[in-house]
Amino acid sequence: MKTYLKYIKPYKLFFILGPLLMLTEVGGEIVLPKLMAGMIDKGVAFHNSAFIIRRALEMLGFICIQITGGIFGHFFSIRAAINFTADVRGGVFKKVQEFSFKNIDSFSTGSLVTRLTNDITQIQNFTRMLLIMAMRSPGMLIGGIIMALSINPRLALILAVIIPILAITIACLLRTAYPRFDYMQKKLDSLNSGIQENITNVRVIKSFVRTKYEIEKFVAANGGLRDATLSAMRIVICTMPVMTLAMNIATLSVVWFGGNFVVGGTMQVGELTAFTTYIVQILMSLMMVSMLILQFSRAAASSKRITDVLNTEIDLTDTNAKYKDKKVESGRIEFKNVNFRYHEKNPENVLSDINLTIEPSSTVGIIGITGSGKSTLVQLIPRLYDVSGGEVLVDGVNVKDYSIRNLRQGVSMVLQKNVLFSGTVEDNLRWGDENATDEEVRAAADAAQADSFLQNFTDGYKTELGQGGVNVSGGQKQRLCIARALLKKPKILILDDSTSAVDTATEAKIRESFYTTLKDTTKIIIAQRISSVIEADKIIVLDEGRIAAEGTHDELLKTSKDYQDIYYSQMEKEVSE
Repeated sequence: MKTYLKYIKPYKLFFILGPLLMLTEVGGEIVLPKLMAGMIDKGVAFHNSAFIIRRALEMLGFICIQITGGIFGHFFSIRAAINFTADVRGGVFKKVQEFSFKNIDSFSTGSLVTRLTNDITQIQNFTRMLLIMAMRSPGMLIGGIIMALSINPRLALILAVIIPILAITIACLLRTAYPRFDYMQKKLDSLNSGIQENITNVRVIKSFVRTKYEIEKFVAANGGLRDATLSAMRIVICTMPVMTLAMNIATLSVVWFGGNFVVGGTMQVGELTAFTTYIVQILMSLMMVSMLILQFSRAAASSKRITDVLNTEIDLTDTNAKYKDKKVESGRIEFKNVNFRYHEKNPENVLSDINLTIEPSSTVGIIGITGSGKSTLVQLIPRLYDVSGGEVLVDGVNVKDYSIRNLRQGVSMVLQKNVLFSGTVEDNLRWGDENATDEEVRAAADAAQADSFLQNFTDGYKTELGQGGVNVSGGQKQRLCIARALLKKPKILILDDSTSAVDTATEAKIRESFYTTLKDTTKIIIAQRISSVIEADKIIVLDEGRIAAEGTHDELLKTSKDYQDIYYSQMEKEVSE
């Protein structure tokens, strides 16, 4: 509950007024049967028209108050529930945005989508129902019992039999509800993840002719969700018949025994009518309570999933940063005795004993076989991950002592997986600098060799990109991502194998533009092709998470066997081609 208090506080007036106004409905439900009993026993029985009219007007007044209170009670309750859950959704989304890569690895994308949508909807439905029923159901239950006892205590003994049996039955039904609803939400996670993966990668599926396989996988996931939902809904299915049966048995008992009291002259017809109404109200209130508890079981399963996100400890923060206002100025980078592993329980490091200095404005190439730790190494610079041991310094300051915002503002990174967002090309490029002029946008695109193909588009820079940039080629996507990074005018530029889909001639032009447009920027280039880094001021050779060699191309050709093996194998491949 503490997790949600800050989201409730702005709407506490609605949370108070909603249930309180619902008490007017309770008042009407309790008073009206009593007034009706008087109308029957004192008005209808004695043909007293004046009394009947007076009592009818009294009842009409109560009905008007009841309707008004009910309308406003529902209005405030619904408004409270919707605003509250909208803020919770905003809080969860904001929390996810703060996640480090390590935090994100703990949740699947489909699971986070389900939590932000379906799970919060379940909480909203429960909150709305709770605010409407919180006062109404207990009020009707207590008020109905009091009124029934005041009319005929002996006949009210029927409640002493019905209510315990009903309570035990409901408890047995609801006992299994929570785990079933929790399992159902996990199945929904699985389905959402599969759908998202399928739609995002539809081109790959079609190219490998895997449509039938994906349909079968979807049918299995959909069937799993269906079965889990049916299993959970059986609780709801069983609850209603049990409650209805109890209500009918109680009503028949009241009519049977109450009828005998009327025949015996110890009870009037109006009192029996009112008593029957109160019995129905009591059982209806119990039914509403049972449905509320059932909804709570489902909401509790969803709430746990939401609080798992909200209470996730962010492992990358700048709370203890010493220089929160400091910005990256020159781009000098140092790795001192750096070790790194993705999970603390992993027995082996991904990076070990990394000692490296990268001078400002220099160009550094990093090569190595797949899995040697190249991407991991550069991800430590902008603190996408934190080191497990040692330290990374930028401009002589530990990266942990910068504010994350200022550190990452000084670093542009083009990741291996190039990501573009739905919107225009220009919108995507302005991620680098939202205040950039049109000339600056075009200059960045030109430096990344993207302007030439953009000019051929019908709408040019206003061309709409599909989700993920699906309507541009791999090479075009890479050049747009590079242009976006250049527009940021960073002090450190990291290209993580980001020209692999670009032909060598275009790649050479991009590298050439770096020396003119980014002469004051530290440039780190991860590449598979030695030709991509051959002109670098320094080349780092990584092998199994360690620095195997470093130096210029000429130096490494003389001193590093690993570098020689890579270089000559690529040369032989080029000759054979």
